[in-house]
Amino acid sequence: MAGCLPMKAAQVDPIRRADSLFAAGSQADAAKLYETAMAEGKSATDGMLLKLASAYEHQNDIPHLLYYLQVYFDRHPDDAVLHRMNEVARANNLNGYETDDLNYFYLFYKKYGIYFLLFLLIPAGYAFGVLLVKLFRKETIPVRQKWVLLLYLIGLLLFVNLPEGVQSGITSHDRVLLRTDPSAAAPVAEIIGRGHKVNIIGSQDIYLRVFWHNELYYIRRDNVWVI
Repeated sequence: MAGCLPMKAAQVDPIRRADSLFAAGSQADAAKLYETAMAEGKSATDGMLLKLASAYEHQNDIPHLLYYLQVYFDRHPDDAVLHRMNEVARANNLNGYETDDLNYFYLFYKKYGIYFLLFLLIPAGYAFGVLLVKLFRKETIPVRQKWVLLLYLIGLLLFVNLPEGVQSGITSHDRVLLRTDPSAAAPVAEIIGRGHKVNIIGSQDIYLRVFWHNELYYIRRDNVWVI
């Protein structure tokens, strides 16, 4: 019975073993244990993500390095991480990591979106309160005011939901086909390699609808690591 305890402890805490391997310099073995633990349902900590990124950088596995940096960036949007991904991607001729307006908007939304949302809610709440008071007093409400409030609320709803509905992904195969329609019979518009980042704006069956070089294409879901 006593001899089974070390084996049971090892099975229970693979992350601690992975931490020990990483500290000892066995980063590749540590990465395998981290990923096994994640596949079994354990949540990746920030430290695990950074260690995984470091392990794959040492193995010169650039797509995996960028994947874990992107996951970390989604949790902690930061200029330094964005620029690091851009530098690595440029050095390896990978696209989608540019420090452009879209990525900076995403960075702004992640960092300050909640404060901007609260700021937008103040005039919406005030206008809605005024309309309620007028209804209570049975005063006439101009149609123009109703339309202005409605359009404002629609814009507010778009601001809240649109960025959250856009995901990013990284191509996981050496030959990824970008098709014009979600079908194996659809024409192939372009073939791209492993490690490129695409913005995902929807799905249909086994295909993801992605935004690539200002065009919309379809990629098989199993060819993309979804962030």
